[in-house]
Amino acid sequence: MNAAGLTRPRRLAPGARIAVVAPSGPVVEERLQEGLDVLRGWGLDPVATPQVTDRHPQFRYLAGEDEKRARDFQDAWCDPGVDAVMCGRGGYGVQRMVDLLDWEALRAAGPKVLIGYSDVTALHEAFAVRLGLSTLHGPMASTLAFINNATTQQSLRTTLFEPEAALVLGLPGARPLVPGRARGVTVGGCLSLLAADLATPHGRQSAEGGLLLLEDVGEEDYRLDRTLTQLLRAGWLEGVIGVALGSWKDCGPYEERVRPVLRERLGRLGVPVVEDLGFGHCDTALTMPLGVPAVLDADSGTLTLEMPALA
Repeated sequence: MNAAGLTRPRRLAPGARIAVVAPSGPVVEERLQEGLDVLRGWGLDPVATPQVTDRHPQFRYLAGEDEKRARDFQDAWCDPGVDAVMCGRGGYGVQRMVDLLDWEALRAAGPKVLIGYSDVTALHEAFAVRLGLSTLHGPMASTLAFINNATTQQSLRTTLFEPEAALVLGLPGARPLVPGRARGVTVGGCLSLLAADLATPHGRQSAEGGLLLLEDVGEEDYRLDRTLTQLLRAGWLEGVIGVALGSWKDCGPYEERVRPVLRERLGRLGVPVVEDLGFGHCDTALTMPLGVPAVLDADSGTLTLEMPALA
């Protein structure tokens, strides 16, 4: 992994157009409008693409057919008037559409800001591998965390407009699972999606040299164990410099069942690990830049970027 990080898109300014897309599941119209109102309140010009509230005729968990979702995303990214693309929600579906994207066309459109998490992890990985582009693991427009939580909103807003003011990331509750300090380039996202990306055309071969960000939702302890073990057996975790853990919502009692799995599986890496950093499927979903050099200090519970997330 390039120690200097990936290409960073430009920061946004008032009046910038941000397209809201649905590469995964369909978006609830009412929540979408609330999210668009938040963006308008920041002085942005948000526009929802045609596919956002659509549903697949057979698989109702998808926001329309794969080809349509891919075209919707690509049209938004390649529109010269669009400065950023924000996903409306996660769910499932990116892996069905990501191979349908025209990567040369996306590259020709130039660096832009991509925002999302959860299922969008597959897009983050593809953008890193295929375009060498830094992205934002951040809240999505129709999620309650974005609509209702002031900390979540402020984290994204600062990152978009004043990224130099968002260099130190973390919440007061963050604490060391394995003490220590490390420097590397941020990488990662939703644990189950990273494992699902193994051996795919857009998945990286390893996270060597990376500060690995991990979180997930709705996975029982044995399934977290299985997924981490898969990454370990595949060699994907070899050379990881440090690990930052986000939320594990609905994964069982954290102290009793989740934390022991994370400690046992990740502790063998021999690198610093910080927990409860405050990103992912949680109310305070901090925006975490991917592909940016940073220092992880597990003892102080912070991740400090060495440069602003956006240029």
